Amino acid sequence: MKDWKNFLYIGAAFLACFYLPVENLRFSNAIFEALALVKWYAREHVLLCLVPAFFIAGAISVFVSQASVIKYFGAKANKFLSYGVASVSGTILAVCSCTVLPLFSGIYKRGAGLGPAIAFLYSGPAINILAIILTARILGWQLGLARAVGAIIFSIVIGLLMHLIFLKEERARHANGDFNVGEVKETRSLGKTVLYFTSMVVFLVFANWGKPIEGDHGIWSAIYQYKWWVAGFSLVALTVMLFKWFKKDELKQWTGATWEFALQILPLLLGGVLISGFLLGRVGHEGIIPSRWVEMLVGGNSFRANFFSSIVAAFMYFATLTEVPILQGLIGSGMGKGPALALLLSGPALSLPSMLVLRSIMGTKKTIVYISLVIIMSTITGMFFGFIVK
Repeated sequence: MKDWKNFLYIGAAFLACFYLPVENLRFSNAIFEALALVKWYAREHVLLCLVPAFFIAGAISVFVSQASVIKYFGAKANKFLSYGVASVSGTILAVCSCTVLPLFSGIYKRGAGLGPAIAFLYSGPAINILAIILTARILGWQLGLARAVGAIIFSIVIGLLMHLIFLKEERARHANGDFNVGEVKETRSLGKTVLYFTSMVVFLVFANWGKPIEGDHGIWSAIYQYKWWVAGFSLVALTVMLFKWFKKDELKQWTGATWEFALQILPLLLGGVLISGFLLGRVGHEGIIPSRWVEMLVGGNSFRANFFSSIVAAFMYFATLTEVPILQGLIGSGMGKGPALALLLSGPALSLPSMLVLRSIMGTKKTIVYISLVIIMSTITGMFFGFIVK
C-alpha cells in the first residue's frame, strides 16, 4: 500500500511538472510576484521585525517565570486585568500579523491562558495606533474610529469565545502541563527585568517606525526623524545590561530558545509569503487571481461583499500600514465602507503565513476556530457599519 502511495505522489508531481503553464503570462507573472514578495519580506521584515521578536520571545521563555505569566495571563488570573492588558498591547507594539507570532508563542507556552493569549495575538497587529491615525486621516474619521473600537472589542470577545469553546481542553492543559510552579525566586530585580525587556521592545517599535505621509510635520514625523537614535540608544543600553546583569549560561539559554523559535516559525512564514504572493501579488501588482475580481466582489454592503472582503483580507499578507493605500485604491474602485472595515478588522490580524505558524503552535482545530471567528465577526461588523454609515 505504501508503494502505491509513493507511486501516486511521484506520478502527481510528474504530471504537475509536465503540464506547468510556463507559457502563460499570468502564471509566470504570479511566480515573479511570489519571489518578489518573499524578497521584499526578507529585506524589510526579517532583520528588523522578526529577529528582535524572536529574541523577545526567547527571553520570555527563559527569563520570565511561569509563575509570573500565570499570575497575570493564566487561567485563574484576574480576567479584567489579563484581557485588559492583552487587548491594548497593539498600541505599544505596532507589529504585523507575523511579527506578533513569536511573542504569542512565548507567553502561550509559558502557561498563559488561551483567551488572554488570543486577545494579545489579535490586538498586537490590529491596534497599531499609527495605522489607526493614518486610516482616519486618509479614509475618514468614521473608518478610523470604527477600526480602533472594533479591534479592541474583537480582541476581548474573540479571546473570551476561544476560552469558552476550548474550556475543557484548557483545563486539561493546565492540569497536565507543568504550569503549577508556584512562586519562583528571580535572579534579578523586577526593575532590571523591566528595563531589559523595555530596551528590546523600544528597539522593535522604533526600528520599524513607518514613514509618515507626505506633508505631515506632526509628532509622528518628528519621531521618524529620530527613530534610529532611539533604536540605537536602546540597543546600546541592552548590550550594557547583558554584560552587567547576565551570566554566560543564561545568555546561552536565551540564544538557544531564540533559535528554536526561529526554526519553528521562519520556514513556515517564508513559505506562506511565497504562496500569498503567487495568489494575490504585491501591493499594486497582480498574482494569479486578477485584482478586478476582488474589486468587482467588494462593492456595496451586501453579505457577499463583506464576507468576501473578510476572506481575502484574512489570507492576504499586509505589512504594517500597507492596508491603508490598498483600501484607498479599492474604495476609489467602488468598494463599500462596510467591506472596507471588514478588511481592516480581518486583514492586519491574519495572513496565510500566520495561519501556517499558528497551526504549529496551537493545533489545527484552535487555528480554524480562531480564523473563523475573525472572519465571521469582521463580516457582521462590516455589514452593520455599512448600514449606519452611508
